[in-house]
Amino acid sequence: MRRYFGRKLLVYGLTFLVAVTVNWMIPRFMPGDPVQSMLSRANVSQPAAVEAMRAHYTALFGLDLPLWQQYGNFWAALFRGDLGTSIWVFPTPVTDLIMRAVPYTLALLIPSILLSWWAGNRFGAFAARRKWLDNTALPIGYVLTATPYMWLAILLAWGLGVVAGIFPVSGGYSFSMRPNWSWEFVGDLALHWFLPFASLFLVAFGGWAIGMRNMIIYELEADYSTYLASLGAPRRLIRRYAFRNAVLPQITGLALQLGVLVAGALVTEIVFSYPGLGHLILKAIQNQDFFLLQGAFLFIVVGVLVANFVIDIVYVLVDPRTRIGMGGEAT
Repeated sequence: MRRYFGRKLLVYGLTFLVAVTVNWMIPRFMPGDPVQSMLSRANVSQPAAVEAMRAHYTALFGLDLPLWQQYGNFWAALFRGDLGTSIWVFPTPVTDLIMRAVPYTLALLIPSILLSWWAGNRFGAFAARRKWLDNTALPIGYVLTATPYMWLAILLAWGLGVVAGIFPVSGGYSFSMRPNWSWEFVGDLALHWFLPFASLFLVAFGGWAIGMRNMIIYELEADYSTYLASLGAPRRLIRRYAFRNAVLPQITGLALQLGVLVAGALVTEIVFSYPGLGHLILKAIQNQDFFLLQGAFLFIVVGVLVANFVIDIVYVLVDPRTRIGMGGEAT
């Protein structure tokens, strides 16, 4: 098991190195000049003052150095936990901006990923045993899983927000309120949270339901199910074994789909102007904020890698065949 997790850590370490390098490169190949964008917002008219400010900020952000030196300084600062200073909200540190946005993104991602996986697998297993439900749920599931996150988000915002007026369609909380620990504020947070959560939950729910439905049918037609049925085993027992075997590919699928779900959450945040990492990335791109863009992408990369590693550990715990294989025994 130590060798197994050692190899996994090596793979994740190399993936982190490549991802962070690409993350550093992308902003620097974007068109435009971040310092010029900053000076435009300052609205300074004197040419001498503009040039002095340009030289000052270019040196301050280290953009006057060769690219290889900027890359080395980036890694040195990263090991110190310094993600730089935001160009868009100068002189606010990038870490502060990310820490303000992370709770909103996690509040969307964690419930939508876990609940959609659990509910989709349960519903798919149940639908596979009911022909009338299977004929109804299967087309709905295909429609949901084929629907882009942002399109469903727009439909929900229009239907439940604009037309019905039940839920707000933008922001993390009402502009008339200030963050506090009162029940009124928590309720307002929940109202603004529901539509982004629902759009993520529904799309992922359809995919997990279809996957589990197909896996259950495959397992119920497998040789071991036929053998158990011939021995007179209860149908409930056969279905329980079929569900346990079918859920293993779904755990693997969760690891594979994690990046897609995170990307969907970021786009959904932009649709609803939800103050999470997706909205932060949009503002960083619009203002050519290299350091904020790097910091937000870095947090996402690290989060996805850590989540995948946790899923690898869970898979080892729930599948005894992997543990037997690690011990060198015959399966």
